[in-house]
Amino acid sequence: MPDEERLEDVQEMTSADMTVYEAVAALNTKERPATAADVAAMTGLPEDDVRRCLGSLAEGGRLVPKGDAYILGTHDWGLEY
Repeated sequence: MPDEERLEDVQEMTSADMTVYEAVAALNTKERPATAADVAAMTGLPEDDVRRCLGSLAEGGRLVPKGDAYILGTHDWGLEY
């Protein structure tokens, strides 16, 4: 269950979290779950850092794990890519 209070406070996200989240969102608009390797390749961030961000974002309900990949979690806004 997502932490609704944490979902509302995007200011608690680090710049790395935002970068990783946006990469996942971009891949998801193409109906494609995002793996750590996908996100690292898109962002240039080290894969270990990406994995930490993915875990943190999933723990907070912003992302949902799907096997070894991630999709967007609950949100109430649209994406335009």
